[in-house]
Amino acid sequence: MKKLILLFLSLLFLLIACSQINVSEIRYAEINNQKIPLELALTSEQQTKGLMFVKNLTGGMLFIYDDEAQRNFWMKNTVVPLDMIFIDKNYRIATIHNALPCKAEPCKIYASPKAMYVLEVNGNFTVKNNINVGDKVLFAK
Repeated sequence: MKKLILLFLSLLFLLIACSQINVSEIRYAEINNQKIPLELALTSEQQTKGLMFVKNLTGGMLFIYDDEAQRNFWMKNTVVPLDMIFIDKNYRIATIHNALPCKAEPCKIYASPKAMYVLEVNGNFTVKNNINVGDKVLFAK
């Protein structure tokens, strides 16, 4: 019986390990059957720059962090409206901010509850696609 349990746990662990996606391999997010091509912001330099000065956003930018914590974003030097989708460690949307470009300092800070991922997409994308807090987010190659 112990061997059977050990075998089962080993297979379960192997299955979980094989199903994990390497963050650098993520190319798409999917929410409510909406597939979003992604640019990744993995380094602190990429995360600091974000979508500053970007005039046309064809998909989204995914910010990936090592831990789940409160995140603070702003729209300094961002020229297009964005939806900021804050995602927890269980891949559920924790909050959504519909953010407008910052025209004068101080720029508004958009804070989240605990989030491990932040997905920025074109403004009103979440409204147009009926994306809400609590929805599941899938990441794929």
